[in-house]
Amino acid sequence: MFTSRLLQVTTTTLLLLPWLALWHSGAAEHRVWVTLSDCQYVPADYNDGDSFLIRSGTNEFILRLYFVDAPEANLRYPERTREQSEYFGVTLDDTLKAGAKARDTVRELLREPFVVWTRWATASGRGKEPRYYGLVETGGKSLVEQLVARGLARIKGVGARLPTGEKSKTFVEKLRALEAEAKHKRLGIWASSTPNKTETETH
Repeated sequence: MFTSRLLQVTTTTLLLLPWLALWHSGAAEHRVWVTLSDCQYVPADYNDGDSFLIRSGTNEFILRLYFVDAPEANLRYPERTREQSEYFGVTLDDTLKAGAKARDTVRELLREPFVVWTRWATASGRGKEPRYYGLVETGGKSLVEQLVARGLARIKGVGARLPTGEKSKTFVEKLRALEAEAKHKRLGIWASSTPNKTETETH
């Protein structure tokens, strides 16, 4: 009797697992976007090009940009900085300089109030303070696009369907075009980039 009952429970659980997985995936994909207007950039020691403290009303939180990874401005995470150096084809020193430039550029671009879209999805990080993924629009322009177009960030990390309904894949393709142009014009960190062997052989 016990064995029969256990078999029934196990069978039911196995049948439910695919449905539960699908439900969880759908719930994550359909998080509701929240618009935060008149946000302000808050200076903090840990701010960088893709993660920074902001104020919305009386609340403050760390915003982590979707889609991009800006160069590190210090060697706090040496492995990540080394990976970024290899991606851009530059030295560690060049990476750190570009990281400082990205941080300062974001601070300058966000001097005036800006708009944030977030779904309050938690962004993992090594710091103690919670971070939330989001997108920023300043002066009617996407901050993510501006960073990539200026050669101050690479396309990497978590993405999401945009608040406008635009698919993540479509937006990434747009970012890749901006990155290719920045690389061609040798803007930002690309100014110090050394073409790899494959690129040299194809030109």
